[in-house]
Amino acid sequence: MRTASSTRRRTPQQPKICPKCRGTGFYRRDVPVGHPDFGRAIPCDCQAAAREEARLQGLRRISNLGHLTRMTFESFVPDGYGLPPNVRDNLHRAYETARNYAEQPNGWLILKGRYGCGKTHLAVAIANYQIAQGRPALFMVVPDLLDYLRAAYRPDAEVPYDEQFDAVKNAPLLILDDLGTQSTTPWAQEKLFQLLNHRYNAELPTVITTNHELEEIEPRLRSRLADTELCQMVTILAPDFRGAGAERSELSSLHLHSDQTFESFDLQAWSLTPEQRENLKRAFETAQSFAAEPEGWLVLLGDCGSGKTHLAAAIANARLSEGQPALFVVVPDLLDYLRAAFNPSSTMTLDRRFEEVRNAPLLVLDDLGTQSSTAWAQEKLYQLLNHRYNARLATVITTNLHLEEIEPRLRSRILDARRVTIFAIVAPSYLDRLSTRDAGSATGNGRSNGNGAPPPGSGPTGRPRRTYSRTK
Repeated sequence: MRTASSTRRRTPQQPKICPKCRGTGFYRRDVPVGHPDFGRAIPCDCQAAAREEARLQGLRRISNLGHLTRMTFESFVPDGYGLPPNVRDNLHRAYETARNYAEQPNGWLILKGRYGCGKTHLAVAIANYQIAQGRPALFMVVPDLLDYLRAAYRPDAEVPYDEQFDAVKNAPLLILDDLGTQSTTPWAQEKLFQLLNHRYNAELPTVITTNHELEEIEPRLRSRLADTELCQMVTILAPDFRGAGAERSELSSLHLHSDQTFESFDLQAWSLTPEQRENLKRAFETAQSFAAEPEGWLVLLGDCGSGKTHLAAAIANARLSEGQPALFVVVPDLLDYLRAAFNPSSTMTLDRRFEEVRNAPLLVLDDLGTQSSTAWAQEKLYQLLNHRYNARLATVITTNLHLEEIEPRLRSRILDARRVTIFAIVAPSYLDRLSTRDAGSATGNGRSNGNGAPPPGSGPTGRPRRTYSRTK
């Protein structure tokens, strides 16, 4: 049986009314006529939090950040995922630089790096931090900015062009994302120059992200970005955070070498001299050490079939097995991949294809020297290896060329003993060793020509034998 008390409907609890303003949000002070506050509506303290939130919402609305409010310093991963030590340290320094800039935005900060490396996240995090501190910031993607300005020329535009352009030019903090992806029409170039030149002369805080090298940017803009007194340049070496990892690249042919691991490498001494046997063992140990801690360059020299490609692939496979990125590329295939960007139906630009290879945390270049020797091919290879040399990115190179046969500019990089380990494999072709072993098994004699070694002083191809082997 229900009682009256059990059936009585509960009324929702009424919020407490502020005794000071009685819920209006404003109050008047009891002061005599002539006092500055006489008759003035004073905002009540009870509404301070609501007013602050409304102010922040207004700042976010004019910031153009939209759904990018999730990109903060707290949601950034400053150590990345599975990055080699040098790349991890580089990313962490970029993170700290962006945080310091957000605390006190002075001058310009330029974040440069490949697609998906985290530069936009850091730029947006700066804007979100500023807004959280109650300071305005304006975020614009460069192509969108130019569309925004073009639209202001329309007769039905709500805000005149001059007013819109001035709002961007004089924003207290401006973040320009993806500089270099805009159309290169004279109008677009001129508007960008007017914008950045004004901010440069006024020394207004500006953050710019780009995946282009400075020399690829329009000369007038480049001169502003290259001013070290006003600008900080931060190059981020990390790969794509969004999952387009090097191990899944359409360029990498590592899947064709999945069986070439350290475990499957044959160290059996069939038909090898003691010198060759010891040399092959040291090559194996050198490759294993590099795989454990990829730093600098490892250059494996040797004739066809000597095992250098197997060891290079084993390094890449070992890194992948530990969840680390690795890109394995045959040099002629790399150049074909870059040339394909010129195809009208290509969906990826040359810059983006090249960037993928240039900044791979670990790059294995197989068969250097088998590519065409056109000026274009030589220049692209030099640009690639010179960048990786200067950035100290882990690189493995295999070649059957003698050092003196390598293009002089590349050779000068390879001969730097501070950064490069060179190992010449003197063992003959593995297939030759197998055929010698099989022939020996059939005749009851495991040797050929007394010891199965090639003629003294020559390699299996009859070329002079390499005698150098240098490790750091």
